[in-house]
Amino acid sequence: MFAPIFCFFWSVAALAAAAFASEGVFDPRDFGAKPDGQTLCTEPIQRAIDACAAANGGTVLLAGGKFLSGTITLRSHVTLRIETGATLLGSTNIAHYPHNIPSVRSYTDNYVKQSLIAGENLENIGLVGAGLIDGQGGSFIKNRERPYENRPFLIRLVNCRDVLVEGLRLRNSAMWMQHYLACERVTVRGVHVWNYGNENNDGIDLDGCQDCTVSQCVFDSDDDGITLKSTLDRPCARITISDCIARSRCSAIKMGTESNGGFKDITINNCVVTSPIGGNGTAGRPRGLAGIALELVDGGQLERIAIANITIQGVSTPLFLRLGDRGRPFDPNRPPPAIGSFQDVVINNIVATGVSNIGCSITGQPDHPIENVSLGNLQFHFEGGGTRELAVRPVEELPKQYPECNMFGELPAYGFYCRHVRGLRFANVQLRTTEPDPRPAMVFDDVEHLTLSSFDADQWPNSLPMLSLIQTRGALISGCQPRLADGTFLRLSGSGTRRVTLVANDFSHVGKVAEFAADVAKDALSLTANQAGDK
Repeated sequence: MFAPIFCFFWSVAALAAAAFASEGVFDPRDFGAKPDGQTLCTEPIQRAIDACAAANGGTVLLAGGKFLSGTITLRSHVTLRIETGATLLGSTNIAHYPHNIPSVRSYTDNYVKQSLIAGENLENIGLVGAGLIDGQGGSFIKNRERPYENRPFLIRLVNCRDVLVEGLRLRNSAMWMQHYLACERVTVRGVHVWNYGNENNDGIDLDGCQDCTVSQCVFDSDDDGITLKSTLDRPCARITISDCIARSRCSAIKMGTESNGGFKDITINNCVVTSPIGGNGTAGRPRGLAGIALELVDGGQLERIAIANITIQGVSTPLFLRLGDRGRPFDPNRPPPAIGSFQDVVINNIVATGVSNIGCSITGQPDHPIENVSLGNLQFHFEGGGTRELAVRPVEELPKQYPECNMFGELPAYGFYCRHVRGLRFANVQLRTTEPDPRPAMVFDDVEHLTLSSFDADQWPNSLPMLSLIQTRGALISGCQPRLADGTFLRLSGSGTRRVTLVANDFSHVGKVAEFAADVAKDALSLTANQAGDK
């Protein structure tokens, strides 16, 4: 006897939905959703999305309440809009997140197979509005035997084109907040990410994506902040990141760790990097690791990277550049990839304060140097407090180790330790320390074609020489004005060190220009047009 009444109410709801949909807007409440934060709304939201797609696209609108949901799947030509005051609330029941392995194969097949918002092989889709998506990620417990399972991504889009994510607040994913895999023309703009719900809480991961922009966003994350990856044989290419704020307990702005397809034609501009405010997070660190990390360890090519106008405060290391040879294939049926190539990087206008005493490193491999790196207009202020013992401590190569800015420990230089590099240029660099630090400001080991100009660094009493060149071939150092009456500017060591030229420097306030190890030829150094250059 209730069937006619049920049909009547369903017909009224259907008519209302049809009337609203005539304007291209579909409301899940018209499909039975109850935004009370307790009633599961997965099916009504999905029906609204499917109806919108069947009507040749439009907008699915979440407004007025909390919509509890498991996995929802986007459709082409559909925009999901979450209005101010509305929340898409991730269910805490893992059964509401079905497994999905996409047709695009990547190393992330070994990671998470679930997400709150999913989509594959789509075009012209959007996630927009001023509302909130909360994954309630702290409700999902990490399995020590299978640590990546049963912790859904908040957003995962695979092989999609023309994607807009704009204006939303994203909170508390159980895993990475956003994973875009093999997508093209993704625009992420004006999004605010807060990701401290669980482990592996990256802010955003563009993975093998091309022709993408990320701008005007705030990323606050327990793990890496803005991350470019290549977990498949497709490069992350033609990416622009600008006008963002990144707070991270790991690397705030990062290329790597996975790098099979490489990174090409990337620009990063006008960003602010800091450590998170308060607490140690799940990572157990009170501060971030690297401000900017460029890593290539699983083959691929990293080339044509331009980074400029970044301020960094309170992290461990401002810059970390690493070419390694972990050689992990993205497909277990493939052989390990050959060591990749790392070249053509320009980094300009970086200001970093309150950074630790680890130092920055630029390190390649003995037979595979990093090539053609230019750094200009850097002002770095380190904590200092290193020791003379650190300056002579051997630094292991560690080609297979996971790349992280603290992988070598405290470096022999308080500023930059550069090893296995060809074509390295520094211009207008200022290095300072808060506490006395006797280590050299810079160490160059197995570096070829070095140019260093207008370099200014702290040198404390009883310190080692300001610069150390080891097995360095072809170095031109100019425009420097060291200031320490009893200090030494330069030390040369290694039988391969040769063709080092000091030109147009002011050595009138330094105790000694250069000292030589016993294995260095006396004609390895030439001096031209230096003031007080006969010391």
